[in-house]
This record gives sequence, C-alpha cells and structure tokens, in this order.
Amino acid sequence: MTNTAQVIKTRLPDPPPSADALLETVRAAVTELKANDVVEIDVRGKTSVCDFMVVASGTSSRHVKAIADEVVRFAKKLDCQPLGVEGEREAEWVLVDLGDVVVHVMLPRVREFYALERLWTVGDQPPAEHALEADADERG
Repeated sequence: MTNTAQVIKTRLPDPPPSADALLETVRAAVTELKANDVVEIDVRGKTSVCDFMVVASGTSSRHVKAIADEVVRFAKKLDCQPLGVEGEREAEWVLVDLGDVVVHVMLPRVREFYALERLWTVGDQPPAEHALEADADERG
C-alpha cells in the first residue's frame, strides 16, 4: 500500500519582496507580540540560504508559537507565503523561512543552548586589544 505525500504549496510572489521589506515586516510582527531580545543578523556572504536571520525569544511555548504565527500573518500581507515553518508542535523553537529572511523564535533556555547569535557572528568583531597584546607577549 502506498500513501501519497501531502503537498503544501508555498510560493514567493513574482517579484518577491526585498529583504529590507521582509525585515521590516518581521520587525513589525515581533514588536506587535512583544517578543524579547530581538536580534537581526546580517548573514550575507556567510551563507547562501538567506540574507538575514532574526532571532527572538518568547516567554512560553504558547508565546513562541504566537510570535511565529504573527510573523506568518504579517508576511502574508506582502503576499509572501512562508517557504517553511518548523517546530510549531513543540513550540520551543519555531523557524519561519521567508526566503531572504529566516526567523527563529525560541524559548530563552533553548536560545541559550544553541547560541545562534554567537554561531553566526563569530569573527565579525575585531579581537579585543588585550587578546592581541597577550598573543604578542607569548611570541616574545
């Protein structure tokens, strides 16, 4: 017996909204539902998956899901169906893929554990001056 796969049709409008328009829409959505600690990370040149990642926290799994749902609702106002939404069932970490912008809404403990901000910003900041001096001292 074979089961046919359920096909969910997602699409971006033609032409798709700019990354800046998507980012502005995501900002409005997360602000509307009072997401905590919202961070925007420019990942252009680091990955071809997207241009920006937005990481935000919710106070509970219900809040996390509601924020992600609001992001989807606001994106639809731009005629932009998400390419994917993952993690809604557990709602500890919900990912909303809008193409050029990927949104991660997480519980604080999950966010701390995975540390996405650190992962995607490694090397962005110049090294601390004391670290340079310590390296120079070690070399003699």
